[in-house]
Amino acid sequence: MTNEEIVKYWIDLSDRDFDTAEWVMKGGYNLHAGYLCHQAVEKILKGYYTKNIEDTPPFTHDLTGLAQKTDLYDLMSDEQKALIRSLNPLNIEARYPEYKSKIEQMMTKEVTQNILTQTKELLQWTKQKI
Repeated sequence: MTNEEIVKYWIDLSDRDFDTAEWVMKGGYNLHAGYLCHQAVEKILKGYYTKNIEDTPPFTHDLTGLAQKTDLYDLMSDEQKALIRSLNPLNIEARYPEYKSKIEQMMTKEVTQNILTQTKELLQWTKQKI
């Protein structure tokens, strides 16, 4: 695959995860929607990394660390940085029972909708940078 094809691959995966996040939220699965927002952002960041570093992105789920490995983090607004920090726990901690119920309580419909809105904006912004 060419670098351009790999970038497209990451963008397509990100789009699919975000579309799924919107769909599962409609069913009331707020925690799952948040997890999928994390996945969508992770994949768009990996697309950005591939495009700009021209190498395989690191095997990490740490959104802040991934963004910092490129110039993108320095271009992000404080709100965008806060979003990726808030999404980080939704990847790992949401998978383990001892954390899951605590996070589920925090993921109200309003909180989840706000995360979806901000994620969509971040994805669009990052695509423009790619």
